[in-house]
Amino acid sequence: MVQFFIKADSEIPASTQLFDQISFAITTRQYTPGHQLPSTRQLANWTGLHRNTINKVYQQLKHAGLVEARGGSGIYVSLPTTKPTGDSGIPIPTLQQSVRQSIDKIVSLGCSLSQVRDLLLTEIDWRLRCNAQLLVASGREDPGVAQVMAGELETALAVPVQTVAVEDLDKVLEHATAGTVVTNRYFLEPTCQAVGNHQVRVIAVDIYTYSREINLIRNLPMGSYVGLVSISTGILRLAESLIHSLRGDDLLVVSALPQDTYRLQTIARSANLIITGHSGKAELKEAIAATKHERIRPVEAIFCENYIASESIELLKLELGLN
Repeated sequence: MVQFFIKADSEIPASTQLFDQISFAITTRQYTPGHQLPSTRQLANWTGLHRNTINKVYQQLKHAGLVEARGGSGIYVSLPTTKPTGDSGIPIPTLQQSVRQSIDKIVSLGCSLSQVRDLLLTEIDWRLRCNAQLLVASGREDPGVAQVMAGELETALAVPVQTVAVEDLDKVLEHATAGTVVTNRYFLEPTCQAVGNHQVRVIAVDIYTYSREINLIRNLPMGSYVGLVSISTGILRLAESLIHSLRGDDLLVVSALPQDTYRLQTIARSANLIITGHSGKAELKEAIAATKHERIRPVEAIFCENYIASESIELLKLELGLN
């Protein structure tokens, strides 16, 4: 069962903490598409927040496209609006049968075989051209998360990746004949709106569950000091909200951007546990080395290998024809 906890004296507003915790549960598939979310009454009992505040959070989640309201029933995780396609070891005869059935269906609508061939070739050509330009989109207020995703995708897919702010996406696509835009589910709705009628695909990826890191957080002694390092302010805020939900006021949590040398060395000097991704790995190692003679307690540094779920990477490879 997903846990929720609101840290009253946090710099992060209570409504933002709840939004982060619910959206993390959705984007890591702890709450799967179609899953019914807790009622406002349940969340009020669990978190101590007013039901009006919880309604506001649900409205924000709906605006982001993460949830949908079903009249008289409640709030549910939205069903995917995009789904990568491709096979994973399906027998050739089965695939041939699917192709025949698809052709039969198109012919039954009044198309000749020549027209069916042209339609299929046009679609295949378009998909191949989409693979030639791969963009990663995130909000302008947090370009770091797009940089994190782009770095992982370039390594995993071995193709060039361009980052772009959702707010600038329409201008970037003005001169593009085709392409694929990758984003996470936080930015899916505004990304689809920005793409509009441009001839590009939009694919949303899921976030890594961080199960190893979460287990470490759960088992830390009360009063432990946890440091978080990332180039993404959104990832830092989400991680802090998630730790609040797991441990309440038990832990001291301090975050830092890699370029904030003073804050980073403060964390390296005093933290029990430091968590970072590839984006802050080199800077954190330098900070730990620079403060090793001043450290008052042992430090454990965890370098997260992924932000994007491995399943999403594999599905993206299939969609782009890279397997």
